[in-house]
Amino acid sequence: MTPVRFLSALALLFATLCPAFAADTIFPPSIRVGLTPLVGLVPAKGFEGFETADHSVKVVVTELPAAAYTEVSNTFKAKAASNSPGPKPESIQTAAGTAYYTVEDAMNGKVKVRRYSMILPGTTFAGYIAAQVPEDASKIYTDDAVRKMFASATIRKEVPIEEQLAQMPFKITDLANFKNVHTLAVGSAIVLADGNESTGFEAAPFIVIGMMSQTPATPGDRDRFAQEAIRSFPGVHESRLTMSEPLRIDSTPGYETRMDATSGKDNTKVTVVQWLRFGSGSSVLRIVGSAPRDQWEKAFPRFRAVRDGIQSRG
Repeated sequence: MTPVRFLSALALLFATLCPAFAADTIFPPSIRVGLTPLVGLVPAKGFEGFETADHSVKVVVTELPAAAYTEVSNTFKAKAASNSPGPKPESIQTAAGTAYYTVEDAMNGKVKVRRYSMILPGTTFAGYIAAQVPEDASKIYTDDAVRKMFASATIRKEVPIEEQLAQMPFKITDLANFKNVHTLAVGSAIVLADGNESTGFEAAPFIVIGMMSQTPATPGDRDRFAQEAIRSFPGVHESRLTMSEPLRIDSTPGYETRMDATSGKDNTKVTVVQWLRFGSGSSVLRIVGSAPRDQWEKAFPRFRAVRDGIQSRG
């Protein structure tokens, strides 16, 4: 799938007022990409972005890996020099720099829609915005109006820690002096780290907290489940399991598993600990801490402090 078609495909997720602009740039919670939405568009409840009150017009705002922008930029230059079919991106100037924008007609079920996609440069990421406008709203949300809204896009360098933590389905009461907080999946997973996106996380201690939608079928399956989960942790190879045993975490059933492994582009030798906390529902709280082996003794108490400070929002 070409980058342009990929951008258009992502737009699938997506008033009677004149589409003037709201007063200020609005950033969806925990997202570093923001824009000035057209009047009639309000923050969406089911996704990161904006929508009309009747949910017919939708604008998705998200982040992609930085390489996505380079890929689209190269495709733009190639298409500009060719006569290949399909929607051709055009460049738009935004506060973040040159963005690439496409428009095409499509069907959403039996409804004709107009789809808009734009990718713009961030620092260590790419910003992505997609909009879908049904035919019966196109006289209000015109091509020109949507294009101007997209051109208002901007990037913020960081999201306040409090804003990121507020989106999680659990409370984190102890950050254990980790220097950076970064949302991996809004409302689902977050990382606390001494490193950052530019330097890479693996060369220093970091801990990832998130929810797993899968659960072991029975308590007897928890050991196998825990071992499979830690071995699937992204970025590690040459792993060797060193322990896996049940324990209680905040008076609830849990499992602690550890392994030695190699991690990251620099092949850092690390020790990884995973805690799973099982509840009565259909999800499992997963906490994974990783540290270079020569920093493990100092990192482990910090990992445990974060673990013990996690509380349910219920």
